[in-house]
Amino acid sequence: MASSKRRLPRGARERAATVVERLAAEYPDAACALVHDGPLQLLVATILSAQCTDERVNLVTPGLFRRYPDAVALAEADPAELEELIRSTGFFHAKARAIIAMSEEVVARFGGRVPDRMEDLVTLRGVGRKTANVVLGVAFGKPGFAVDTHVTRLTGRLKLTSSTDPVEIETDVCSMVPAGEWTALGLRLILHGRQVCAARSPRCPVCVLNDICPSAQLPGLRTAGSKPRARGRGAISTAGRSS
Repeated sequence: MASSKRRLPRGARERAATVVERLAAEYPDAACALVHDGPLQLLVATILSAQCTDERVNLVTPGLFRRYPDAVALAEADPAELEELIRSTGFFHAKARAIIAMSEEVVARFGGRVPDRMEDLVTLRGVGRKTANVVLGVAFGKPGFAVDTHVTRLTGRLKLTSSTDPVEIETDVCSMVPAGEWTALGLRLILHGRQVCAARSPRCPVCVLNDICPSAQLPGLRTAGSKPRARGRGAISTAGRSS
């Protein structure tokens, strides 16, 4: 990925290093919340997670994978039957089409095994860079920085980038953070966005980043004189889905 220096706000590199360090201490065991066994299951679960909660997806996938245990079975699935199994995740017509088409391509082009390269993953139906990065980082253990709405919001508030484009955000953050930290940082930003740095009511007084966050200085986003809270909360899981 090409380095991007033109958009980096002042002090972004220093803040990025601090964000990595503090969120690692705050969420040491952050992990993908989508229950899965292997890359194919994670890929399908991530497709299902669009506009749906992780909890709902985890209720649906056990029965789904019992009925369709591999890419061949999913590629040959009856659309109506698959739609019924995933109906509660929402947008089930489009999701069923994407899952069947993706599975057909995995079987035809990759011998039934999910590819482990970004350039191959993004050619599959229903798979964009965010989903590909989730699969790369979580299922394959390769560096991947997934940019969802939480990551977009937090990287903007922390002034790690001046862009709102997911690909540019990924490029900017990955130019400042060691590759070995990409996956964990993405998961931790998502979790921090869900629990502390919410879209409408960010909890700045209890945020471990409030002393370095430029947005915490804005009226209404910080309590005067607040200090970063004690770090080191217990393990909490999170997924790379967009919500």
